[in-house]
Amino acid sequence: MTKPVAGAAGCQPCSPKTMADLMADLGLQEGEVEAFGSLKAKVALSVLDRIADHPAGKLVLVSAMTPTPAGEGKTTVTIGLADAFRSLGRKAVVCLREPSMGPVFGVKGGATGGGQARVIPADEINLHFTGDIHAVTAAHNLLAALVSNHIFHGNALRLDPRRRSFRRVLDMNERALRYVVAGLGGPTNGIPYETGFDITASSEVMAILCLSRSIGELKDRLGNILMGFNVDSEPVYARQLKAHGAMAALLRDAIKPNLVQTLCGTPAFVHGGPFANIAHGCNSLTATTMALRLGEVVCTEAGFGTDLGAEKFFDIKCRAGNLRPDAAVVVGTIRAMKLHGGVPLGQLDQDRMPELQKGFGNLAKHIENIQLFGVPVVVGINRFAGDREAELNWVVETVGRLGVPVEIVEVYEKGSAGGQALARRLEQVMAGPPSRFEFLYPLDMPLDEKMNVIARCCYGASGAVLLKAARERLALYEKLGYRKLPVCIAKTQSSLTDVPGVVGRPSGFKITIREVRLSAGAGFVVAIAGEIMTMPGLPPVPSAERIDIDDQGNITGLG
Repeated sequence: MTKPVAGAAGCQPCSPKTMADLMADLGLQEGEVEAFGSLKAKVALSVLDRIADHPAGKLVLVSAMTPTPAGEGKTTVTIGLADAFRSLGRKAVVCLREPSMGPVFGVKGGATGGGQARVIPADEINLHFTGDIHAVTAAHNLLAALVSNHIFHGNALRLDPRRRSFRRVLDMNERALRYVVAGLGGPTNGIPYETGFDITASSEVMAILCLSRSIGELKDRLGNILMGFNVDSEPVYARQLKAHGAMAALLRDAIKPNLVQTLCGTPAFVHGGPFANIAHGCNSLTATTMALRLGEVVCTEAGFGTDLGAEKFFDIKCRAGNLRPDAAVVVGTIRAMKLHGGVPLGQLDQDRMPELQKGFGNLAKHIENIQLFGVPVVVGINRFAGDREAELNWVVETVGRLGVPVEIVEVYEKGSAGGQALARRLEQVMAGPPSRFEFLYPLDMPLDEKMNVIARCCYGASGAVLLKAARERLALYEKLGYRKLPVCIAKTQSSLTDVPGVVGRPSGFKITIREVRLSAGAGFVVAIAGEIMTMPGLPPVPSAERIDIDDQGNITGLG
């Protein structure tokens, strides 16, 4: 990936703050932090009760236009923006998701920012970190094992082996595990059945971890996981197997937010890791809630574009946590707009103004998506090497004609100095009329109509088409009393449509819902659109091939 342009230094890397300094910065007390080495720590959930009466800070969501292979730098902008607020004297905190090792070894590589806008220790955060994702994997697969064991030992709940809906998970991209047959090898190894693996980031257990703010709530939500149906077509839940206590025990430490810092020493909560294309795509509610009571400004991101992460942040996370965002940033790049206008990946540094102007429609749609929710929006154009002044000026002027504030961002090379213009503009926006935040749909709307609303409003589609199997399963869930849940649509991140190769701002299309899954514990219904896979595969040249370690234990290739 081409690096952003060079410029004057802003916040320079220095000796990291001690954990004691970070604690003092946030107002954390002795006994509320459990160190994991010198640069990582877990923060006790008891902090939430102690600071419950603290005034809440401002909440800024960072989203983006539709992702492209060129990379837009949304995480880097989020980190740099928090650093910029700090450099302007605001007590800022950044909240991010934990990287999944699937993308780390697959296409994206590391997910800790870049250049002068990074969280540290980057190698540890990208690889294992504090073990949270492994704990989610273990808790999820414990339930799957208990289901199989229950059936093997008499099946007192009369579970229908053909209708068990709980698959297993793994924190790695592995297409060969999408569909497998388990229980082979004779009677002592169980009853053969078709199943498969999803990636851990898509696990309902991950979603539950990120939406629970206490051990009690975590355990209740885990108990509400739908495992399948019995022979009388009645639902069977994890609590009926008495699985939720042991699952919660495995997640006892994982539910505590992780505290690290940026290169500039800005406190960073990196916690939870659901994907936005197949889950709700936001960091944990515990981390965001804690940050809002400990800081003046909280910068957080939601995965991929506004059609995925931002919509789910607003309609699922904000609804669950009673959050009211004060402003949002839509990150765009000249390179992405050219790609959405039809320029090949290898020609992005060429002067292609007609294609840039055509691809601007994609950015415009994402601006409109934020406005749907009544949240003030500012556009941040992440500047890359090869961007021409004429191109940048045209985009800034065009966004301005939409009546939307816009600033050039250069945090990759300049650190906090490269984000101060964006931070100042956000200060102005948040000092104005308050956010008129509202959800996209009411909860009493039928589930299929919620899908239609999201498809029409956020994707620009004419509606959603549910295949027969999806419609039948949706009717069953409504009959079981789940009509008032929000909807989480799983679809490709590479297009506003459900087809990855369709770029720009298409129109006249429909979203096809081929499958529907109930995440009763997490509290939403997952609608799987198009050919999106809940277990990704590795690319022809995976990022794992460039990752290495030397004799001194230094890891390279994660950036």
